[in-house]
Amino acid sequence: MPRVAILGATGAVGDVLRKVLAEREFPVDDLVCLASPRSAGKRVAFGDDEVEVQAVSAEAFEGVDIALFSAGATRSKEWAPIAIERGVVVVDNSSAFRMQPEVPLVVADVNPEAARDHRGLVANPNCSTMQLMPVLKPILDTVGIERVTISTYQSVSGTGQSAIDGLRSEASQSLTGDAVAPAVYPHRIAFNVIPAGSFAGDDGYTDEELKLVHETRKILSAPNLRVSVTCVRVPVVTGHSEAVWVETTRPMSPAELRDLLMEREGIVVVDDPASHAYPTPLDAAGSDDVYVGRIRRDLGCENGLALWVVSDNLRKGAATNAVQIAELLVRDGLLAR
Repeated sequence: MPRVAILGATGAVGDVLRKVLAEREFPVDDLVCLASPRSAGKRVAFGDDEVEVQAVSAEAFEGVDIALFSAGATRSKEWAPIAIERGVVVVDNSSAFRMQPEVPLVVADVNPEAARDHRGLVANPNCSTMQLMPVLKPILDTVGIERVTISTYQSVSGTGQSAIDGLRSEASQSLTGDAVAPAVYPHRIAFNVIPAGSFAGDDGYTDEELKLVHETRKILSAPNLRVSVTCVRVPVVTGHSEAVWVETTRPMSPAELRDLLMEREGIVVVDDPASHAYPTPLDAAGSDDVYVGRIRRDLGCENGLALWVVSDNLRKGAATNAVQIAELLVRDGLLAR
């Protein structure tokens, strides 16, 4: 059985990584939980046991087979090469390596074959990209895709525990009538929406939006696919939602798309708006599935379809896919390099 390490073990995604490893009964010989020196000595849950957190160091990766990284791009850039030098296969959840040509960017149930070409490093996509890929892939394979337009409604947990705490604090202050200063974002998020993030350049697009564009093309092996994105942060704790418009190469009816998606493992179609049946973030919270509803024709495009996609960004959007990548690395004998 492999020896597994988690870097960022005390963070929001690290907490879910430990839960998912235990729930899926991943064959862990020994779990090494790593974090910054200030977290060293803490004890964190793993199944029915507890594991003591260690300060990350080069020595901590000795004898480790797989390391799941979720500590941000800066730490990934610092520690991934060190781990790889020691024979560790790193599954990285940050944006540090995703667009490097030699690094496979993998959604386990969409392009698992890409992991075969790893050189000690496999990248996990951005959570907003992750939940959309299992939906777009069967459409692309069946009728082709000319263009995708996406508007995201992203929960604050995608920013981390500090944003969750900030939302709760801001909401409490708002309800008591106190003055509210932004806790994490440039504007308050409680009872508000923020249609922006960190701007990546002079073209008006944020890094979150460009991640969705470039990662979608790489995962689907569709470098010329037209993708347009607006990312919005909303006052939801967990669960990203996406309004998606897809222009297909050949016609596909809403009924055909429902049937196609219902056949896919890991996708749950909830689509009866007349009965108020459609996915919400609360429905998706705690689940590894991608939920799809509001499937209908795009009235502004001849071969257009519109749909609503929701998923738990901490689970399917991050931790679960990382564990699924680790599972396929073990299953297909891809740890030895």
